[in-house]
Amino acid sequence: MLRWTVHLEGGPRRVNHAAVAVGHKVYSFGGYCSGEDYETLRQIDVHVFNAVSLRWTKLPPVWTNSRDHVREVPYMRYGHSAVLIDDTIYIWGGRNDTEGACNVLYAFDVSTHKWFTPKVSGMVPGARDGHSACVLEKSMYIFGGYEQLADCFSNDIHKLDSSNMVWSLICAKGTPARWRDFHSATIIGTKMYVFGGRADRFGPFHSNNEIYCNRIKVFDTDTNSWLDSPPTPLLPEGRRSHSAFGYNGELYIFGGYNARLNRHFHDLWKFDPVSFTWKKIDPKGKGPCPRRRQCCCRVGDKIILFGGTSPSPEEGMGDEFDLMDHSDLYILDFSPSLKTLCKLTVIQYNLDQSYLPHDIRWELAAMTTNSNISRPIFSSHG
Repeated sequence: MLRWTVHLEGGPRRVNHAAVAVGHKVYSFGGYCSGEDYETLRQIDVHVFNAVSLRWTKLPPVWTNSRDHVREVPYMRYGHSAVLIDDTIYIWGGRNDTEGACNVLYAFDVSTHKWFTPKVSGMVPGARDGHSACVLEKSMYIFGGYEQLADCFSNDIHKLDSSNMVWSLICAKGTPARWRDFHSATIIGTKMYVFGGRADRFGPFHSNNEIYCNRIKVFDTDTNSWLDSPPTPLLPEGRRSHSAFGYNGELYIFGGYNARLNRHFHDLWKFDPVSFTWKKIDPKGKGPCPRRRQCCCRVGDKIILFGGTSPSPEEGMGDEFDLMDHSDLYILDFSPSLKTLCKLTVIQYNLDQSYLPHDIRWELAAMTTNSNISRPIFSSHG
């Protein structure tokens, strides 16, 4: 019984950020928010969400006492990726308004909260943003994105082996996925499932003839091959800047944006890789409004979704693109317990809590008390 169980405001107001779950915590890195300064070079910020207490905290900035140490900490950016391998979060790619795109690999030690830049070798991918990053065993796979130097979309797959820090360009067999950015790539088993993104009708270069593919492309990491995909009768609309995650061997996508339709989405779809079929899912409860460029992380049976940007509900509240950034957070529970359902009933009907045990009252307060670390309302750069 899939259900939206928690909705809280007042978290980090962020768009195009990157996040990863570590145990019962979610670490969120960077992103942008309209009205903030992206001309001055400054270190990336790190926000941590505790999925038990339902509270956000912001980590203090790293004190840097030398030029070398400054280079160990990534600058503030958006359109980057974050993955977890063992106890280390790897940040790669992304861009900001001063430095442009980046291809330095940064590592964040979860236990010490210290940054470092691992020494890498091999064929390092070109600087880009809007790529995807996913992990299989000890390796990170980078696909697509918009390459700064070539000024075009990519459809290459690069692999970083974290055991020896060697980058390699995979010579993939089969018909590759189209050049694209702001797609999703999700590992299920030993296969990478690519969905959506923004591409160009005429090839890798951006000619303002955007297309939004809505067919799954599958890359087999065992054979380094793009597989031929069977036709699927029911398909979600093509989109970019959506969220994707795997759960129980199936792929889910949420939200996103299609510029040709000028439409933001808040639909949830499930893809079964065995039958190669899609199904639209309608969870119970009140979910997020249509949006793009949010983050989505899985913590056990729960999906933590936060941030992103949406069409402004009122004239004058948005920016020149009439968009408004979010500081909210939603939890989608795949398996809500009887206890959770009872707490939701207490909240829904505003029932008397005075006779409830202290720990239950604390949990009810956590589910209904907003955070207070977000900035005042501003909106995004599109």
